[in-house]
Amino acid sequence: MSKKLNGKVAVITGASGGIGYAITKQLKKAGVKIYDISLHVEEHEEMEKAYACDVNDTAKVKTILEEIFEREKHIDIFINNAGFGIAGAIENAKPENIYKQVNTNLSAVIALSGVAIPFLKKSGGGNIVNTSSVGGIIPLPYQATYSATKAGIEIFSRALANEVKPFKIKVTAVLPGDTKTGFTQNRVFDKAESETGYDKTVEKSIKKVEKDEQTGKSPDTVGKAVLKILKKKNPPLRKTIGFFYKCAVFLPRILPTKLVNFIVRKLYC
Repeated sequence: MSKKLNGKVAVITGASGGIGYAITKQLKKAGVKIYDISLHVEEHEEMEKAYACDVNDTAKVKTILEEIFEREKHIDIFINNAGFGIAGAIENAKPENIYKQVNTNLSAVIALSGVAIPFLKKSGGGNIVNTSSVGGIIPLPYQATYSATKAGIEIFSRALANEVKPFKIKVTAVLPGDTKTGFTQNRVFDKAESETGYDKTVEKSIKKVEKDEQTGKSPDTVGKAVLKILKKKNPPLRKTIGFFYKCAVFLPRILPTKLVNFIVRKLYC
């Protein structure tokens, strides 16, 4: 049990499964009290309470945070983890799915951070952790909207970090690589009603992505990384999970953008 974290209160979105639940298990071992906000609630013994709520319902989330704060008298950690994936060519993408993904994966992160900040300030400071992705640094074809939202999360996190620094609130964007979770099975596919020329390439690309995910690291790896972040006095702005992915996100810094895109095309198209 961590002396630094023992007794702290954390609110995690999307903690009912996958990476969110892995984070929950690690923080619970450190003595953190966990509250979950998920669209589909799955009760776990590690949680004080799980609230069924769409993260796009900002007003309801605020009410939930007020209830938690009244009960605990402090909220020290807020983790924006909820999100989902869409696969398919942009030409075939349904506008409603694009908006839903941007709203859930990015707009909600921005809005809920704003809702959480007053509670962290009242508690004397704390941490905001936002789940981004390696795909936000090295964007993948046929997951363009997903990659765009994850890139946005990191940029937002860096901007926010400067805003809230005077209030002793620290912000970190966590970038997992391929991770074995239910995210793979829950990915939404946008397919054209008639042939548009992408079918074979999309199928090849997504099969590779799914294989990489299902042979990827355990979500517990991400949970342990988040725990280490929260223990640090000065946590990083960005934390990439895994040595291979640290090398991968370094490539765009030293290689021409066209070359990086060429390599990605050869791998995923």
